[in-house]
Amino acid sequence: MRRDFVIAVVNKASSKLMLSVDKHQMTQMRRYIVYVWSRVLVIFKHLFPGLGQKMSEDRELTNRRKGYEWCRKSVGGTWANIGEDQFGLGFKVVSGGLTNYLYLCSLPKKYPPQGNEPKEVLLRVYGDIAKDQEFLVRNTAVFAILSTKDLGPKLYVAHAEGRIEEYIPTQPLRTRDLQKPFLAEQIAKKMALFHAIKDMPLHKEPKFLEEKMFCWMEQVENIFSNIPTEKDEASQRMLSRLQSFNLSDELQTLLNILGSVSCPVVFSHNDLQEGNILYLEDCDQPERKMTFIDWEYCSYNYRGFDFGNHFCEWCYDYSHPDFPFFSYTKDYYPSKAQQYTFFRHYLSQQSDVEPTEEYLKGMYKEANTFALASHFFWALWSIIQRDLSEIEFGYLDYALLRVENYFDLKDRLQTIC
Repeated sequence: MRRDFVIAVVNKASSKLMLSVDKHQMTQMRRYIVYVWSRVLVIFKHLFPGLGQKMSEDRELTNRRKGYEWCRKSVGGTWANIGEDQFGLGFKVVSGGLTNYLYLCSLPKKYPPQGNEPKEVLLRVYGDIAKDQEFLVRNTAVFAILSTKDLGPKLYVAHAEGRIEEYIPTQPLRTRDLQKPFLAEQIAKKMALFHAIKDMPLHKEPKFLEEKMFCWMEQVENIFSNIPTEKDEASQRMLSRLQSFNLSDELQTLLNILGSVSCPVVFSHNDLQEGNILYLEDCDQPERKMTFIDWEYCSYNYRGFDFGNHFCEWCYDYSHPDFPFFSYTKDYYPSKAQQYTFFRHYLSQQSDVEPTEEYLKGMYKEANTFALASHFFWALWSIIQRDLSEIEFGYLDYALLRVENYFDLKDRLQTIC
């Protein structure tokens, strides 16, 4: 019965490919196929529990061979003179997931680097996101430009399947670090530097949020339509609870609210949480002490989203050791005074002129209104990731919390702004 069901699901997806469709229908179909295949993968995980580990081992071996060839041919020097077995001794998994597989590649001790050669590099191999050619072009171009501007890790080589980049030997910030005044100041000033970039080869119209949320909303509706087939009772309850919020209608309400706020368009990171901020305390180059990484979601976007999203991240700690593998502390959300201080540091990077109270008030409204978008955006993302991601995380718990926080903030917005 199980095998027949898998075949039926695949056949249903395949039959859609036989239709004559226009461009819009093709886009819809692709999204549908992605959803169907995500369900198929979930079924296979239940049918063959050992398959995931075997696939992971095979993937690591394949990626190690990629890393060896890329380092040998593109980093060159000492890297070109070591054998594959020696390379494997310094090959270490950093993290894994659907978007990227990361590995630390180190030269063996008996092969010291020559001159300015790196003794360690980071191998980044793209996961399922590699099927999105637009993403690959955008991501590679952005990374290369930031590298040449000395605003990001050095790029050694880029391939269609991944890249070799500079390894920065430091730990990301922790959630509580975001509140520390000297670090908040550095984040604000670094954010201002990135926001000032005008020459990224990306669409300058701020369509990112709207287009991404509409795309994800369609996938979420597909997930909601399959709630009755959900095997796990807890997941079924949470999905039903999420469905009760009428998110599809609420999305249009959110867009109307965002449209009422005056906000400049800037080059935005769009995912500035503590894990994407590296701080090199011992670095002797002030401009390189802090680095933003992981630009997968970058775009030209409304400035308020980077502000509001970052402020939301003050409250979420993703290092929690037990399920759902995150914790939330509402009181950590920055106060009005803390936000004003952040804005002053941000603006000091762009001008020596002291901002007026009226201007700071406008930035405060901008940030907290777009914090609504942050809640909604990552709630949709998390609902979808429940089926797609290999990382153990309470995706539905997180989605439900972000939706509840969205409505809580929406109710308070007029009083705080």
